[in-house]
Amino acid sequence: MDKIMRYPDRARTERAQLDAVLDAAPMGTLATVVDGLPWAVPMLYARDGDRILLHGSTGAGALRQVAAGAPAVLCVAMLDGIVVADTLFDSSANYRSAVVRGNLVTLDQDESAGALDALSDVLIPGRSREVRGHRRKELAATLALALPITPGQWTVKVRDAPPGEPAEASSAWAGVVPVRSVAGAPVPAPWVATGTPVPASVSRLTRTA
Repeated sequence: MDKIMRYPDRARTERAQLDAVLDAAPMGTLATVVDGLPWAVPMLYARDGDRILLHGSTGAGALRQVAAGAPAVLCVAMLDGIVVADTLFDSSANYRSAVVRGNLVTLDQDESAGALDALSDVLIPGRSREVRGHRRKELAATLALALPITPGQWTVKVRDAPPGEPAEASSAWAGVVPVRSVAGAPVPAPWVATGTPVPASVSRLTRTA
């Protein structure tokens, strides 16, 4: 479960390489099996040291199942470039991906508040200090979970190369088209009063894009 079988040369085995991929992709897909059927849902997450923080509604039945100990897997992937080869067969993509498996741990309300702050601050650094804290009712309605990162339970795969040299002479263009996500200018909600300043946490998102 911790070995890349197809294109093993693309495998990354250092823990720091896993952290780099997890820290760069704020959204992944959590999957498990529910009543004999596959179940998967895209989720925001945040790495907090040796664990991955996730959250959802306490009313989500499948989420309660993984909270009760059902094995689960989190998959993340990022497209970094379109690899344009001289043939369609050899065209590809540059990407980073990671898979982390294990059993999720349910966090109690006292720990949930800190975990939700940490998750928010990974997505919007500093935002938790700009708004009010969590209310007990909100924490009671939120299921906060942690997926431990343990040896032998994760894989990382990266392709970051140009197209291979053609086996036969070709006049076709070949190369890589880089792909990246950037933050645009903040758009205030309709109910925000005109002139309300953009908070520092939001401004930093656009400066670091």
